[in-house]
Amino acid sequence: MKQITAADALTLSIPERIQLVEDIWDTIATEPEAIELTEEEKRVIDERLEAYHRNPDLGSPWEDVYKRIASKKSLQNV
Repeated sequence: MKQITAADALTLSIPERIQLVEDIWDTIATEPEAIELTEEEKRVIDERLEAYHRNPDLGSPWEDVYKRIASKKSLQNV
């Protein structure tokens, strides 16, 4: 396998860099157990899960969150 450096990656076009990142992510996602969470990350996840179980209707669906973010970005570009 050919090794690629960060400098090599910067010579790629944007679509090629995006594909590279996707390819790298796919190799990481095949081994989720290899990613170790810190104790702080575990604590935050546990707190958020507990908060969700206490009130599952409190949050917003992803679609609504995305629309809010997208509308703010479009307002900034005006």
